[in-house]
Amino acid sequence: MTNKSPITVAHGDGIGPEIMDATLRIIDKAGAALDIEEIVIGKEVYEKGELSGIAKESWDSLRRTKVFLKAPITTPQGGGFKSLNVTIRKSLGLFANVRPCVSYAPYVETKHPNMDLVIIRENEEDLYGGIEYRQSQDVMASLKLISRPGTERIVRYAFEYARANGRKKVTCMTKDNIMKLSDGLFHKVFDEIGQEYKDIEQDHMIIDIGAAKVASAPHMFDLIVLPNLYGDIVSDIAAEVTGSVGLGGSSNIGQDFAMFEAVHGSAPDIAGQGIANPSGLLLGAVMMLVHIGQGEVAGKVHNAWLKTIEDGIHTGEIFRAGTSKQKVGTKDFADAVIERLGAQPDKMKPANYNGVGAGGMKLPPLKPRVEEKKARVGVDINLNWDGTPDDLAAKILPCVTDNLELSIISNRGVKVWPNGQPETFCADNWRLRFLGKDGSEIKTSQVIALMDRLNQADMNFTKSVMLHTFDGKKGYTAAQGE
Repeated sequence: MTNKSPITVAHGDGIGPEIMDATLRIIDKAGAALDIEEIVIGKEVYEKGELSGIAKESWDSLRRTKVFLKAPITTPQGGGFKSLNVTIRKSLGLFANVRPCVSYAPYVETKHPNMDLVIIRENEEDLYGGIEYRQSQDVMASLKLISRPGTERIVRYAFEYARANGRKKVTCMTKDNIMKLSDGLFHKVFDEIGQEYKDIEQDHMIIDIGAAKVASAPHMFDLIVLPNLYGDIVSDIAAEVTGSVGLGGSSNIGQDFAMFEAVHGSAPDIAGQGIANPSGLLLGAVMMLVHIGQGEVAGKVHNAWLKTIEDGIHTGEIFRAGTSKQKVGTKDFADAVIERLGAQPDKMKPANYNGVGAGGMKLPPLKPRVEEKKARVGVDINLNWDGTPDDLAAKILPCVTDNLELSIISNRGVKVWPNGQPETFCADNWRLRFLGKDGSEIKTSQVIALMDRLNQADMNFTKSVMLHTFDGKKGYTAAQGE
């Protein structure tokens, strides 16, 4: 292979330099053709005052190579330091997080020896937007954002990944029985896109029972696609259930960029001791080699690693007397993998990446958006209040004129006026829903005038959200008990 693929490499913090050195040594001996640019990220950069943990010149390298092999880093606590992973994912549009979760029984202890599934997690939206507000003395709020194009991209990626990698079933998990609009959209788009992949079995599960089943019966699943927060949680559950989080590799894929890493963190408590297991980062590098079109080398590395595990040559965290044959450190484990390059496992299924396309999967363009008639029909106004719902209503009603009516008052999502339950506990932040009389549309000027009257009545409002219908369907949910 003469043409070298450009990649950016960061050795990271903690055990990062040790496992990166081992990983690069293995893939080099396997014949990987790489043109490596090295950058410094993490602790050293944070300590220079860069809150994101990555310097400008490092971004330039990433834009040149478009492929990032990253060792784990340490993010300092407090001080406004930002998660480097989140920064990179969002800045480079890495919308898909892919985590294969495989059991290696009987060589790695697990209660689920037949586990072999992939978690595909949406990487940019949901509660990870980090949009939060303190609305009152007692109430904090986070904004959950789920978009149609963001959902369509991740769902289609999941189905395309399933086809490209021989996966027969795709499961979607949401909580759309509660979050009917946001999670409801994710489920709806999954069903819509799924119609184009009738060759693949597909189903949907509510996230709570779905996560429980991943922990208790992971053999039920082949590939799971989820929104960001659920995907973060379920992928860690799945990695733990395999027997060792330390064996998990991960990729973060966008239209033009890709980042590959281990699932685990920087483990500063064992840094410098030469005992860290490089397997997670090595398997992330295998995913990278597939992505850049060096599938033959990827298979060679993966199979040598499987053979090493099968031969009982294990690092300390997975070593078990009676099953393992030799306890080794980072360097000796890497040497063992190198010695087995060209070999295949005898009992575990060999890896085969021949014929898998380079550069990631090319997704078709997003579906054309169908324009819907949008009508403004009301407004929700949040305000602070210490008192009863009836006293609050009595204070508000004189302010309501101009073709508006106070529909409900709710507290923490529960209707408390009119005719609320006296037992309902109320915090100090309240939501007032005003609607146009007889379902009529309202104007922005009416809302501004209403808020002015509330201000004159010395009402401490904290937030307002316009309410709309789309083709006559409500674009907002009812309060509990409404």
